[in-house]
Amino acid sequence: MVFIPPSQAIALTPGMLRSVHHIALNVKDMQASRHFYGTILGLHELTGDEVPTTLVELVAAGKVANFKTPDGTILDLFWEPDLTPPDSDPSRGFTRAYHLAFDIEPQLFDQAVEVLRRCEVPIAERPVTRPTGRGVYCYDPDGFIVEIRCDPISA
Repeated sequence: MVFIPPSQAIALTPGMLRSVHHIALNVKDMQASRHFYGTILGLHELTGDEVPTTLVELVAAGKVANFKTPDGTILDLFWEPDLTPPDSDPSRGFTRAYHLAFDIEPQLFDQAVEVLRRCEVPIAERPVTRPTGRGVYCYDPDGFIVEIRCDPISA
């Protein structure tokens, strides 16, 4: 490892950051959010020894829930019962974060859209098809946009 004096370091170089460690969202209704991310989207909720030791007490108190995405990224939900979005219309952007996107196999995309519809998850717009693949945007219980997307089907 090479030490670079702070006076000479002007930026991190590509590859220094290894991965996204976790994403944290504030949620108003923990049960609704746990249902959305765990049951509807099928993310694995961490329990028991899987919970980071720094969060064990908060999880036990119902103030935090942790989910693991298939690529290993952790999604932390922090219960903020007084959370009020700046705008009651979720179609208006109310945060600098635009959306959270999950990737799915192209063959499973239509099934995912149907699950959202059957679970009465509000969909922001009908599924879209682009050169980069297909996507559907929906709202989590707090109005945050979640995308489910897939690459184009290979010929």
